[in-house]
Amino acid sequence: MGILEVRDVNKRFGGLQALGNVNLSVQENTVHAIIGPNGAGKSTLLNCLVGKLIPDSGSVMFDGQSVLGRKPHEINQMGISRVFQTPEIFKDLTVFENVLIPCFAKRDGAFRLHAFETVEREKGIIAQAEAILTDVNMLDKALMQAGSLSRGDKRRLEMAMCLVQEPRLLLLDEPTAGMARADTNNTIDLLKEIKSKRDITMVIIEHDMHVVFSMAERITVLAQGTPLVEDTPENIKGHPKVREAYLGEAQV
Repeated sequence: MGILEVRDVNKRFGGLQALGNVNLSVQENTVHAIIGPNGAGKSTLLNCLVGKLIPDSGSVMFDGQSVLGRKPHEINQMGISRVFQTPEIFKDLTVFENVLIPCFAKRDGAFRLHAFETVEREKGIIAQAEAILTDVNMLDKALMQAGSLSRGDKRRLEMAMCLVQEPRLLLLDEPTAGMARADTNNTIDLLKEIKSKRDITMVIIEHDMHVVFSMAERITVLAQGTPLVEDTPENIKGHPKVREAYLGEAQV
C-alpha cells in the first residue's frame, strides 16, 4: 500500500470521459511523475487528489483517509500541499511577509489582519520564517516585493510558503512552466534539496521531460484519461508505445 492510493477513479464532464478506471499507488518518500499530452486527464486527476473535484466513482486515499469532499484547509491539515502552474503568492507584499502569513496561519488557524502589528513580539514566528527562507536560499531577498521576483524565484517563494505547513505530500502542477532553462535547473536542484532534507512524497505533473527524468523514481503515463503504462524512468524511456505517442526524440 502506498501513502497515496487512487482506486478505480472515473470522471466525466458531459459526454467527455476525462478519467476512466484510473488506479495509482504512490509510495511514501518517493517522487512520482504523471505525464501525457494535453487532454490526457492529468489536471483532472490532480484536482481529484486534492479534493477539488469529486470523481463519479472510485476512491482517493491519503494515508488511509479519503480526501474526497474535504475543504482546502482540511487537505492542508492532512499533510497535503499543492504548487500551482502559476505561482500563488501575494505580489504586493515582501518575500518575508509572504512567508509570515502561513507561519501565523499554522499557529492560529487563520491569518490575523493585525499580525504585522505584533511581529516584534512574535520571535518564534519570525525565526521560523527566516529558517524557511534560508532553506530555499531566499533570505537575502526577504525585503524584496514578491511581484518583482523572477519566475523562478516566485516559484521558490511559493515552495517556502508550502513548506511552512510541513507537508507529507507535495503535489506539483508543472512547477517549471514558463521558466528559462537556468531557472528550471535551479528548481530541480531546489526540489532535490527539499527531498533530501525532509520526509516528503512528491507527485509531479510536468511536460518537460528533462524535469521528469531528473526527478522521478516512478512515472505514470496517461492516455485519454487512462494509464497507458507505469514504470521506472529507465523503462519508460525505452517503452515503444510511450516514445511513439508522447516522448518522440525528446532530449533527456
